[in-house]
Amino acid sequence: MGVSISNDHVIGTSAQLKDVIIKPDAPSSLLLDKHADYIAAYGSKKDDYTTTNSGKMDTINVDKAVEFVLSCMNFDGGFGCRPGSESHAGQIYCCTGFLSLTGQLHQLNADLLGWWLCERQLPSGGLNGRPEKLPDVCYSWWVLASLKIIGRIHWIDKAKLRRFILACQDEETGGFADRPGDMVDPFHTLFGVAGLSLLGDEQIKAVNPVLCMPEDVLQRIGLQPDLLS
Repeated sequence: MGVSISNDHVIGTSAQLKDVIIKPDAPSSLLLDKHADYIAAYGSKKDDYTTTNSGKMDTINVDKAVEFVLSCMNFDGGFGCRPGSESHAGQIYCCTGFLSLTGQLHQLNADLLGWWLCERQLPSGGLNGRPEKLPDVCYSWWVLASLKIIGRIHWIDKAKLRRFILACQDEETGGFADRPGDMVDPFHTLFGVAGLSLLGDEQIKAVNPVLCMPEDVLQRIGLQPDLLS
């Protein structure tokens, strides 16, 4: 599966397969074994993996994957895309989510990481992904979800962040942009709405911070990732 008809892609495969599996009428003919083999092949050389909710975790060396993720942890408590790389909120979200799914959140220094994450909030109320960068609505998810996973979401000014997110909404289309006045798109709309959910907006369904999926969907399939308190 891919994002285009000409090229397959592990991200497209994971996303589309997840979309199919979570539906009540998921087809029994879905070739989960072949999908699992395809996805596992991406991590066979580097020990870094992508997987799905396909019940095929036994195809992956989870201990080696955990070892690789922890090797990407930095002195500031954050994570880069590979060992020695600069900490980045997007990578931090992926790594904290992975450690949640593998039951390894205790390996984090939650206070140190939480401090780095809450420093991403700027005077505008918005969040950036690393120091000296502009705020962006997408980090309303990457940063906020990471803080929720490690139990430190109360360390930022939620009211200011909410005002920033809503300032990025287009009043005509309803979509969200990266910053106020810019063009809206589905990517920033998703993370803006999901961020508002984590901030407690009662008009929006509760969204799980680990998987960015509605909590009622996860309850239906019996999946509840770990969170720190």
